[in-house]
Amino acid sequence: MKSNEEKEARELIKKVVLLNALRYGGKAAQKPVLGKLLGEQPQFRRRIKEIAPIVNEIVQEVNELPLERQKEIVAEKWPEALTEEKAEEKRLLPPLPNAEKYPKVVTRFSPNPDFVLHLGSARAIILCYDYAKMYNGLFYLRFEDTDSKTKKPKLEFYDAVRDDLEWLGCDWDAEFIQSDRLQIYYEHAEEILRNGNAYVCICKREDFQEKVKASQSCPCRELSADENLLRWNRMLDGTYGEGEAVVRIKTEVNHSNPAVRDWPALRIIDTEKYPHPRVGTKYRVWPLYNFSTGIDDHLMGITHIIRGKEHLTNQARQEYMYQYFGWDYPETIHYGRLKITGASLSKSEIVKGINSGEYKHWDDPRLATLAALRKRGITSEAIHSLMIDVGPKPADVVLSWKNLYAHNRKIIDPIANRYFFVRDPIRLIVNNVPRVFTAQIPLHPDYPERGYRSFDVKPDNGEATFLVSKDDLNIMESKLVIRFMELFNFQVKKAEETLVQATFLSESYEEAKKLGAPLIHWIPHDRGVPCEVTLPDASVAKGVAEEACRALNPDEIIQFERFGFVRVDEVNEKLIVYFAHR
Repeated sequence: MKSNEEKEARELIKKVVLLNALRYGGKAAQKPVLGKLLGEQPQFRRRIKEIAPIVNEIVQEVNELPLERQKEIVAEKWPEALTEEKAEEKRLLPPLPNAEKYPKVVTRFSPNPDFVLHLGSARAIILCYDYAKMYNGLFYLRFEDTDSKTKKPKLEFYDAVRDDLEWLGCDWDAEFIQSDRLQIYYEHAEEILRNGNAYVCICKREDFQEKVKASQSCPCRELSADENLLRWNRMLDGTYGEGEAVVRIKTEVNHSNPAVRDWPALRIIDTEKYPHPRVGTKYRVWPLYNFSTGIDDHLMGITHIIRGKEHLTNQARQEYMYQYFGWDYPETIHYGRLKITGASLSKSEIVKGINSGEYKHWDDPRLATLAALRKRGITSEAIHSLMIDVGPKPADVVLSWKNLYAHNRKIIDPIANRYFFVRDPIRLIVNNVPRVFTAQIPLHPDYPERGYRSFDVKPDNGEATFLVSKDDLNIMESKLVIRFMELFNFQVKKAEETLVQATFLSESYEEAKKLGAPLIHWIPHDRGVPCEVTLPDASVAKGVAEEACRALNPDEIIQFERFGFVRVDEVNEKLIVYFAHR
């Protein structure tokens, strides 16, 4: 490439890289950049070997720049592109309500680290992250880990959640862990008790529930602030045991929703029996969800809460507490439930399946966890695109795997090189092969500049032996003409369960088309690498992949022709891959 050509190419590449970085919080990714670049600048397809290293170099340079500097460069050089990018983002997501009221938009994703994240979690992450970036705001990660009994957090899942967010490209501006914030919750509990807007209830749970149903208050509700603070101290010092006392926030005892009536805010956990994985037995009084979440949303300056509509009741509860503290409740967006046909997004059901041995691990290919999707070769960009399409609609959404695959296919099809994989191989012997054939098959049919895979077919006394898939036996009828992809045409003479005998017919592809000859893939019988493909139902397809696959790298996404896209997991004596989709 001449110096002036390279200079022009670098400018075009830098523009694409910077716009990709701005869309994903300052971090560009090489593969999506390369795919977009080749789509917009088809002249680069013939020079992919020269262009790819330049893309990699510029991605690294841009990712080292602060986000603000990236924006400045785009604004200086390509202001119209920045306008187009912002317009596109606004088209993708509807505006946030009342965003103009706040000096800075702040959103949060608040998982309980008791398991890995799944496709439903991705919706909350991506909406919160994209809205924060859309308004040049802040996106927080907050671990809500205050239940060491029924939803016990595990240390391994704190890092697993972080890994999932990083993989999605959703970097957080600050991180908070609620188990570090107990003293803050205690201070607010004492304040609301002192102000007479909460009380310590020592009624039996069954008795309290009966009164709630009857719209009656329990006797503890009328205690003085001093008596409630005395009971509070007894909760803290161990006088009361687990289940013997709970702090309740006062609401109307005849509220139309019984679940809102005098809701529980803090309770006692026997931490000798249920120690917390981070703080052990240090605390025995723990806040429940609505108390800790409500306080943190205010103290952290969360301006917009984006979550599922199952939290509408929680908002009604928290608004009482906000009123008592004199706080304004954040803006809220409650979206509908998300389901995917053929997969469970219920954390409890997934955990149950793992514990029973139904699933091997949380990255089992039958699951819709982000770990499982990542292992199969579903890209974070595809998930991002799908979730923006779904958006924050209040209506329930039912997706199929096909929805996700369609988004993924657009991203990986231009990137994935092609190879042959023969599933359940059987031998096919062709007689009367007239000479040595060398097949030069492009790594990608649309980008021949990427290079070729080479196959030498050397007949022995006119006989050449191939491996073909047992699945293709159903088209191996006697006298049928078939074409080996990119090689030659042959006529079937005899087809048996483990052996097909045929005779060479011709080289012409045009003749194959005229005869309506089916095309099948193949591998020379003495070449190839053993290969196992883990399928979405966790079954394993075994066979042989072509020799060129030995040079593949883990995490590379390729396409096995006539089979589907796969992600490479291991490359050793045996090739291990995971099936993504067709």
